[in-house]
Amino acid sequence: MNSVRGENKTPGEFRKDQNWIGKYGCTIENATFVPPNPLQLPNYLEKWEKYLDYDDIDLLLQTAIVHAQFELLHPFKDGNGRIGRVLIPLFLYQKKTISQPMFYLSEYLENNREEYYIRLRAISEEGDWNNWIAFFLTAIIEQAKQNSLRVAQIQALYDEMKNVIHEATHSQYTVHILDAIFDKPIFDTTSLIKKSGISKSTVMGLLRQLKKAEIIKELRAGSGRNPAILSFPKLINIAEGRDIL
Repeated sequence: MNSVRGENKTPGEFRKDQNWIGKYGCTIENATFVPPNPLQLPNYLEKWEKYLDYDDIDLLLQTAIVHAQFELLHPFKDGNGRIGRVLIPLFLYQKKTISQPMFYLSEYLENNREEYYIRLRAISEEGDWNNWIAFFLTAIIEQAKQNSLRVAQIQALYDEMKNVIHEATHSQYTVHILDAIFDKPIFDTTSLIKKSGISKSTVMGLLRQLKKAEIIKELRAGSGRNPAILSFPKLINIAEGRDIL
């Protein structure tokens, strides 16, 4: 929560006040959602924690319930949405369903934000779990398809850049540089030198050639002891699903 919204709202501590969700400046009477009061929160969280260790009839169904229950408890003053979304891959990883905790639903949930909130509210207002679970499972399917497409695009980019970087630099270190910028597409010159295992003078020469060929982009110039910050826009844009650099 450092340097982002909510950094001054007791990050890392369960809320001790009643909060609610609604239009900016609305009162609790006009709120669209009111989570449990803070006196009830410890008991609910204890039950939620026990459910994490339980093996339900279906893991993806359980993931849908885990996420929804966390968001409905709204245990922190701020950051509940961010934490709730991060819990999805962590829970799947803990249950040994994925090899790395890297399956994020944020893109789908953000693109379908209105329905997301409607389905969550329907749980608390109507006990409608079926439509929430159907929405959540659809999110998993669609995000998995999108992720698979991006993996294929990233692999194709890697194969393409082998030739592009070699043509731009005519260097024996093409693969070293390629692997380093694919591993960390936003980097400083110091970390690239360590990651690639190439001498500083060689790396700096290669970076000048890559910038000239517009393969990498400088985000911040080096100054004194602060190294330059650079990026590999093509990879970042594929990962983000849109052009941001």
